[in-house]
Amino acid sequence: MRNNIKLTGAFATITALALGLTACGTASDPAAKSDGGKGDESKALVVAASPTPHADILTYVKDNLAEKAGLKLEIKEFTDYVLPNTATQQGQVDANYFQHKPYLDDFNKKNKTTIVPVVNVHLEPLGLYSKKLKSLKDLKPGQSVAVPNDTTNGGRALKLLADNGVITLKDGVGANGKLSDIADKKGLEFKELEAATVPRALNDVDAAVINGNYAIEAKLSPAKDALALEKAEGNPYANFLAVKKGNEKDARVRKLAELLNSPEVKKYIADTYKDGSIVPAFGAVK
Repeated sequence: MRNNIKLTGAFATITALALGLTACGTASDPAAKSDGGKGDESKALVVAASPTPHADILTYVKDNLAEKAGLKLEIKEFTDYVLPNTATQQGQVDANYFQHKPYLDDFNKKNKTTIVPVVNVHLEPLGLYSKKLKSLKDLKPGQSVAVPNDTTNGGRALKLLADNGVITLKDGVGANGKLSDIADKKGLEFKELEAATVPRALNDVDAAVINGNYAIEAKLSPAKDALALEKAEGNPYANFLAVKKGNEKDARVRKLAELLNSPEVKKYIADTYKDGSIVPAFGAVK
């Protein structure tokens, strides 16, 4: 049974504030480190992660690889896309694993944070799903489509729709589009929702663009259930291990990075997500 710690909503915020106000600091608080950010290998590396597949992959590492590598690993689960970065920035966790580079770049810019990627681990193809329609051809004017409301995943969702002929974007928009960049909605109505809540809206809309991890949590199979699915090849949205700038050389972080890019983890991903919903993406983030 998984003994990870799950933090969500107000509880996570209260916990973060409490930790931030602790005068003496904690093992994962920068104020408690006196080794120039190299980390104390006798202490657990605390990693914030989305439940699926991120925490699942980390749990596999913890249960099967970490002890032999001399790594103590603690996993804290978050169900949103904000708290993992703020907790990493403030030192309540040592690292996080839940996001892709376009999202991180946008988050750092908006929040003046200094989170940096360490190593790519996997891809989660974005998909269009519906409980009411059987194919893209069934999507008609007047029907509604839900999309993520954050800048990067929202633009990514619109690109998926445009690539499949559902809408037309203005010239040169690419994957950074907003609803105002749609040249032709083809009569569709759009609802912007926080990414984690989009699956729960499937009963209230005709179709929805859902991030891969949230689709899996909602028991949706990207390969079988998606009306349209992002291609994995050449996809810039690899999910990676990330830390606050300056902590990249922490020996524990380096050990975890090596384990996350190991043949064992590659096999685990392939064996666990056989429908292609999760694809290994090993290699340094550029």
